[in-house]
Amino acid sequence: MATKERTPSPAPAPPKCGPCKGTGEVARPVHVGRKRRPVGEQAGICLACFGTGEATN
Repeated sequence: MATKERTPSPAPAPPKCGPCKGTGEVARPVHVGRKRRPVGEQAGICLACFGTGEATN
């Protein structure tokens, strides 16, 4: 009797980073003027995962 060939199961997906939720970018506030009032946000690299989107230990 022939044995069945088993295909290996795919590796589990790495856990996503918490602060950026796996995107690699976080919103950073933009301040202008002498009083440093906030006017909006711009995208910045996530410092927890360095833009990879994968959680570190």
